[in-house]
Amino acid sequence: MILHFIDNQFVPSADGKTFQTLNPATNKPLDQVAAGTALEIDRAVMAARKAFDEGPWPHMTLQERRKYLHRIGELIEKHSDEIAEAEINDTGIPANQIRKGAIPRAAENFYFFADTATKITGEVFPVDGKFMNYTVRHPVGVAGLITPWNTPFMLETWKMAPCLAAGNTCVLKPAEWSPLSANKLAEIAQEAELPPGVFNLVHGFGETAGASLVAHPGVQLISFTGETTTGKEIIRNGATTLKRFSMELGGKSPNIVFEDANLDRALDAAVYQVYSLNGERCTAGSRLLVQQSVYDGFVEKLEARVRNIRVGDPHDPKTDVGPLIHPEHWKRVHAYMDVARTEGATINVGGERPAEFRDGNYFAPTLITGVRNDMRIAQEEIFGPVLVVIQFKDDEEALRIANDIQYGLAAYIWTDDLTRGHRIAQGIESGLVWVNSHNVRDLRTPFGGSKASGIGREGGHHSFDFYTEITTIHVAMGNHPIPRMG
Repeated sequence: MILHFIDNQFVPSADGKTFQTLNPATNKPLDQVAAGTALEIDRAVMAARKAFDEGPWPHMTLQERRKYLHRIGELIEKHSDEIAEAEINDTGIPANQIRKGAIPRAAENFYFFADTATKITGEVFPVDGKFMNYTVRHPVGVAGLITPWNTPFMLETWKMAPCLAAGNTCVLKPAEWSPLSANKLAEIAQEAELPPGVFNLVHGFGETAGASLVAHPGVQLISFTGETTTGKEIIRNGATTLKRFSMELGGKSPNIVFEDANLDRALDAAVYQVYSLNGERCTAGSRLLVQQSVYDGFVEKLEARVRNIRVGDPHDPKTDVGPLIHPEHWKRVHAYMDVARTEGATINVGGERPAEFRDGNYFAPTLITGVRNDMRIAQEEIFGPVLVVIQFKDDEEALRIANDIQYGLAAYIWTDDLTRGHRIAQGIESGLVWVNSHNVRDLRTPFGGSKASGIGREGGHHSFDFYTEITTIHVAMGNHPIPRMG
């Protein structure tokens, strides 16, 4: 059974309640998981609070904390095979995308933020020899980290690493549909001999464990990655205790292909950017905008590529697309196919369960054309292997379509005219824009969305802006005039 990890001990729920986690390839149970409630959250927060208020962690030097975090990175690499196995079984993401991408990136998160923390400095503001004003950073306290079910291990480390590097302690609440790899992270934290209470893990459902973590007065920070509606509810629930929020929410990102682009590279990226990770990617280029003059030829090649995508067992290294995470999510993605037909769009490829996969949550890679940007399938995040294609005439229409949506997480632009590329990139209402590239991350840069796609930025020093408190210290360098009263 998968247990909570509180104060460096694996413990069951006080009431003994559990829930099942399913293998999405078969929908057969993988394990029983302890179902946390407000009681477990309170125990975890109290452990994190004690570790912060009384323990050594926030008072260590940056170099001392760096050694712990590098040790965690090394242990992730050491246990990469078993972490990958848990992640593949629990999420259905193909092995080659987990082993070559998500797990190495998870280790790199710890190395990167451990090293970056040692380079974060304050600012100095001298005032004509009269004052020396400067800033210092302090850890904030206890952070609640709430993570989604897509690439869960990597996203858990993306939050945990800068949080701990800054000197905070934390409570992680992973998504209930993918809890297994979080348990591996707890085992690694224990093996790395983190001080008790620095890292805590409570499994459970958002309505119980998640809501309790957000509302707990002992938590100062909430970092959340997930769906926009849930993010709004989290902000409402945490408002009474004036928590600091970092929110990476939903997206419906445009991928814009201009007629002068390298169309072969744009095609490769268009396919990869929406069908990798089973389409369950927050930054997926799920709205493909193609210029009218090259639309027919591009879509013809695109359709052939989508038909050739290999759906299969996620453990098979040749598999490109595995099953969706959960039966409920399969139903949600499938329901959009009826929406597409009702709206008058054409499902060129896919739209159903592949005939050869009777079990599990397999959904065929899907291509939909004849789409207008005002359709629900173009406006709402489907979060599956579904690509909608929209025609545009010129730069102005491309930019108008790209921005005509509530989301603003990512965007992709393909053109050999760099003047156009810069102009369109700066005109798009989005936190992230790639020109002539798919989603290639640079951990130094700010990551996050605008509009309904989020609040705040993570990455590089921006993560430490969230996970640290800044104090400004004013030191008088002489006897400046002080007004006398009374």
